Amino acid sequence: MIIQSAQNAKIQRVRTLLTRHKDRIQQGCFVLEGTRLIEEAMFTGARPQLLLYSSDSPRTLAVVEKAHSSGAEIDEVKPSILESVSDTQTSQGLVGIFPIPALPEPDPLDFLLILDGISDPGNLGTILRSAAAAGVQMVVLTPGSADPFAPKVVRSAMGAHFYLPLRIYQWDELAALKQKRAAGMRFLASEMIGGKSCWASDLRQPVGLIIGSEAAGISNQAREQADDFIRIPMQGKIESLNASTAASILIFEVIRQRTT
Repeated sequence: MIIQSAQNAKIQRVRTLLTRHKDRIQQGCFVLEGTRLIEEAMFTGARPQLLLYSSDSPRTLAVVEKAHSSGAEIDEVKPSILESVSDTQTSQGLVGIFPIPALPEPDPLDFLLILDGISDPGNLGTILRSAAAAGVQMVVLTPGSADPFAPKVVRSAMGAHFYLPLRIYQWDELAALKQKRAAGMRFLASEMIGGKSCWASDLRQPVGLIIGSEAAGISNQAREQADDFIRIPMQGKIESLNASTAASILIFEVIRQRTT
């Protein structure tokens, strides 16, 4: 039977998980939209609790069949109803509820990314995507950062959530992690001016990169925890970079140094 009412309990659950951080935490679930993103999640072994679809494209139906064979609850939805619950401008015809991944912390840990108050969802998602592509072992978000499982973050990250252990830590928890799990790790905070050039810094050692927000930069707590400061040299007239751009440059500079 096709779901034809926006008041259906499953439609209401999707809407709630898309809009309410508290419900995502309480239920331990979040929403993925679109065939490509759900394919990526299922490729990693993640299985949806619920899949709602309105598209009859062969690619979408193949995902629906795979999810059904894994035991997921499947429902077809009237296109206009799925459109009404979608967080995107145009519904992609496939929505899934997935458990929040519980990936273990790496041990030993030698490449950590610390996002200090990154509150813009698009920036956060893009950084997570770059981190997953580069091979960052774990990402830690400090309080004040955007919810990593909010819809815009999830869309921008393009599946990174299923590859990267994500944690939200206070600074004292980060200090304890550094002492316990990452012997020899240095916390390097990115600054626009005053730090050592990232090209001249030795990033082959165990490192925790700290990236601050565009508006406020790194916090006082980050400054207290940082062992040193680094910057991206810029020869032009623009004074600063987008946080996600700066993070990507520094992440891949670590990889460049470690592989050349």
